[in-house]
Amino acid sequence: MESGSIRPVIKVELEKIEDLARFASTTASVGHTTYIVHYEEDGRHIYGLFIVYRDYYRLYGVPMFYYISLDKELEGDYVLFKADDAGERVEVSRGTKPGWLAIPIVNLREKPSEILP
Repeated sequence: MESGSIRPVIKVELEKIEDLARFASTTASVGHTTYIVHYEEDGRHIYGLFIVYRDYYRLYGVPMFYYISLDKELEGDYVLFKADDAGERVEVSRGTKPGWLAIPIVNLREKPSEILP
């Protein structure tokens, strides 16, 4: 790939919001700024997380978009995640809770078509 060209984003659809929350929690736990973007496309609500993989052989900086597609919009501004000896718990909330990892949902006006196929 020539210098200065933009690599296409690789989209990966996940099964459910728990998968997205679990994945987001792992990136937050290693110090990355983590947020979930939301936009509407063809009547579906898309919630996703942009990740850039480094050091993938010679493909440095492979951009990935992990997402879920829902029939209706989530009612909240945060995805809350908690994992302990009782198991995993995921909630969508208007605010945060002590002891939970709060992942903000950022609502986009429209799909970022410049970067997503």
